[in-house]
Amino acid sequence: MNILVVNAGSSSLKYQLINIDTEKVIAKGLCERVGSPDSVHKHGVDDNEVVIDRYLPDHDAAVACVMEVLVEGPDAPLSSMSQIDAIGHRIVQGGTYFDKSVLIDDEVIDKIRELAELAPLHNFAALQGIEACRHAMPDALQVAVFDTAFFQSLPPKAYMYALPYELYEKYGIRKYGAHGTSHRYVADRAAHLVGERASDLKMITCHLGNGCSISAIDHGVAVDTSMGMTPLDGLMMGTRCGSIDPAIVPFLIEHEGISSQAVNDIMNKKSGLLGISGISNDLRSVRQAAEHGNKRALLAYDMYSNSVKKFIGQYMAVMAGVDVIALTGGVGENDARMRRMIFAGLQPMGIVVDEARNRQMGFERVISSESSRVRIVVVPTNEELMIARDTYAIMHERNQIVPYIPAQSVQSNG
Repeated sequence: MNILVVNAGSSSLKYQLINIDTEKVIAKGLCERVGSPDSVHKHGVDDNEVVIDRYLPDHDAAVACVMEVLVEGPDAPLSSMSQIDAIGHRIVQGGTYFDKSVLIDDEVIDKIRELAELAPLHNFAALQGIEACRHAMPDALQVAVFDTAFFQSLPPKAYMYALPYELYEKYGIRKYGAHGTSHRYVADRAAHLVGERASDLKMITCHLGNGCSISAIDHGVAVDTSMGMTPLDGLMMGTRCGSIDPAIVPFLIEHEGISSQAVNDIMNKKSGLLGISGISNDLRSVRQAAEHGNKRALLAYDMYSNSVKKFIGQYMAVMAGVDVIALTGGVGENDARMRRMIFAGLQPMGIVVDEARNRQMGFERVISSESSRVRIVVVPTNEELMIARDTYAIMHERNQIVPYIPAQSVQSNG
């Protein structure tokens, strides 16, 4: 049974075709710069990627291009589009309407559109992807999987801001979180990796990349998360400032003579690693510059690790302890030095990294020492697989087909 997973951006469309019975990716790709004369389609698994220069004026054209490579040519994985059993879409913002994944209908589409103000680039793009798939495959079952759904379990004391309550009632100003699909997957895999159930553990999951978020998960239930009403809040990120004194906003408007939108652009696009280092939003480039003595790059690197360390401490306090800390994302999975800096000095709290394990790369593993009371694990995230699983589950509910037991497709190598 084949599930097509679609993640539409404002000028991009990422996809994976997953055989849900084996949880194997049989095709994947990315349509980039959609709407531009320089648009391109990259398609293939692992070393078999091919780059197709093709003008993609809109998401309809991008989906049509995807359909073409899936069913045409000697290496096409499908003989017809009828072999796609359902389509799962990643949706960033589901507000308070959705605490789980849902079958897409006109009412769901209206809600996604209504919530676009909270994630304008993401939700509108997702709608374009949904409509394009509807045009290409009008009879296919489509499912919406929301990044925010996992955090609908947050208690009011965690999701409310200390603003006049009337603003919450009028505008829905509250914490919604993000990266929920990733945090949910990583928590499940981390529990499996240490031989426990997520429902028996206090966990902190750290999604660290260009975008960053940390979540406190108490016995399988999310109780706090670092991103807020928008993905700007919380940790220092690639180009986002994360949490700052809110009085800085009117200060900049007054002293720089700029608009609120200009300040918003500064905080979202010109801050974080890029703003402090002056070099890049990519931690690899910042680290390289820091190793060559660039003081601003070293400061950015230190600030990033300190930001993560502080949230870990907060969430240990929120849950009165922690059993497992999991790291994922480009930084969390691949930067051994950053992991070492994050956990440096936390030994009195029972958090001890094994350096030999920490230096290993490329697979999910435990990196804490045998003496560590808290187990630290690295888990490559797989949001697409989570979306495919949710899509299948909704197919099961709708059609009463026989449910499957998820394969343990990612095995530990140590």
